[in-house]
Amino acid sequence: MATGADVRDILELTGGDNDGPISKKDLINSDKKKTKKATETLTFKRPEGMHREVYALLYSDKKDAPPLLPSDTTQGYRTVKAKLGCKKVRPWKWMPFTNPARRDGAIFHHWRRTAEEGKDYPFARFNKTVQVPVYSEQEYQMHLHDDGWTKAETDHLFDLCKRFDLRFIVVHDRYDHQQYRKRSVEDLKERYYSICGKLTKVRAASGTEPKIYIFDAGHERRRKEQLEKLFNRTPEQVAEEEYLIQELRKIETRKKEREKKAQDLQKLIKAADTTTELRRAEKRVSKKKLPQKRETEKPAVPETAGIKFPDFKSAGVTPRSHRMKLPSSVGQKKIKAIEQILIEQGVDLNPMPTEEIVQMFNELRSDLVLLYELKQAHSNCEYEQQMLRHRYEALLKAGSGGGCGTAGAGLAATPQGGELNVEAKEQIIDVVGAPLTPNSRKRRESASSSSSVKKVKKP
Repeated sequence: MATGADVRDILELTGGDNDGPISKKDLINSDKKKTKKATETLTFKRPEGMHREVYALLYSDKKDAPPLLPSDTTQGYRTVKAKLGCKKVRPWKWMPFTNPARRDGAIFHHWRRTAEEGKDYPFARFNKTVQVPVYSEQEYQMHLHDDGWTKAETDHLFDLCKRFDLRFIVVHDRYDHQQYRKRSVEDLKERYYSICGKLTKVRAASGTEPKIYIFDAGHERRRKEQLEKLFNRTPEQVAEEEYLIQELRKIETRKKEREKKAQDLQKLIKAADTTTELRRAEKRVSKKKLPQKRETEKPAVPETAGIKFPDFKSAGVTPRSHRMKLPSSVGQKKIKAIEQILIEQGVDLNPMPTEEIVQMFNELRSDLVLLYELKQAHSNCEYEQQMLRHRYEALLKAGSGGGCGTAGAGLAATPQGGELNVEAKEQIIDVVGAPLTPNSRKRRESASSSSSVKKVKKP
C-alpha cells in the first residue's frame, strides 16, 4: 500500500509535517486548510501614529493587505493631476472674427484653434433681444389713436424702446424733450404697455382671451412719492416713529396681559359658582338618601375646586393622611396664607384623618385658596381702575389746558404750541395701563393677602 511519502516522491514534493498515509478527508479538505493558514498568516498591525479610520480604509472587505507603495488613482482624496501624453498639441491661431449681435460690421481678433476656423462666434447666443411690437398706419388710426400723443411721438418712443431694450430710465434720459412734450417715466410706460395690450387683443384669434399686462401709472406715482417722503425724513422724525412703534408694541403686550388676566378672573368666578352649585346639589341629594346608603357611599370632591388633590388609585395600602397633603402646584404664599387663616380660626393644621374630616378639610382649604385668588384679583382690578381714573383726569386737564405742570398731566407745552415732549408722551400715550414695577407688585400682593385675611376673620 502506497503511503504519503511515496506520493510526494513521485510528484517531487517536499515533505510535510504529517508523513502518514493520505486519507479521503485530507484530499477533500485540502483547500480549506490552505485558506485557513493563509488567513492566519495575513495579519497586519496598525502602525503607530495612524488613526483607526484611516487604517480601516486600507483594507477591503476581504481583508487584503495594504499596498507596499503609494498608488495614485483617480478615485481618492487628492486632486487628479493632468496627464500629459506624447500627442501633438492642437495649434492655435490669431484670427479675425465678427459678432453677429453687432450691425456695424466691426472686426475683432482673438486666439482660436485652427479646427474652429470659420465657425460663428460662440458667445453670440447670449445676445437676447426684446421683441418690441410693430404696428401699421391703419392699426394706429383704428385702435391706437390718443389725443395726448401724436403718431410721431409714439414712433419715437417705440424706436427708443427697441434701441435700449425697454430700459425706461435710459429711454427717459434719451427722450427728445425739446421736440415733444416733457414726459415722466410713468407716462412712457403707460403709453407703451397700453399699445402692447391693444395690439395683442386685436391680433388674438377669435374665441380666445389673451393675457394682457396692465400698468397702473397712478399706483407707481404714489409709490415713488411715498419712497421720496420716506427718504427725505429728518432724524427727529425717524426717532419719533421708532418711539411710537415701541409704545404701540408695549400697549399691545399690556392689552394681551390684561385679556389673559380677565380670562383667569372669569375662570375663578366660574369655579366659585360651580362649587357652590355642586355643594347645594349634594346637600339636596344627601337629604333624600337613606342614612345607610350615605354611610356606604364615598362623597366626591368637586373638580372645579381651588386645589386639585391627587387621587390615590394605586394598588396597596396608603394612609388616609396622604390625601390631606397639598400638591406641589400650590405656591408657598398660598400655603402660608391658608395656615395663617386656619390658625386664626382655631382649626387644627393636622386633624384626625377620618373619611369625612379629610373631605371637609380639603374642601375648606380649596375654598380658602379660591377666596385668596378672588381677593387678589379684586385688588388688582381696583388698582387698575384707579390708575385709569387718574390718567383720564390727567387727559381731561391736558385737553382743557388747565395746569400743565401737574404730575398727573405730564404735558409740556412749547412756545410754538402743539408739540409734546418725550416725558409727556411716556405718561400719556398708554391709556390702557402702565406696567407694574417689582416693588409695587410686592406691595399689592402683601396688601391683598392681608386684606383677604382680615376679611375672613370673624367679627
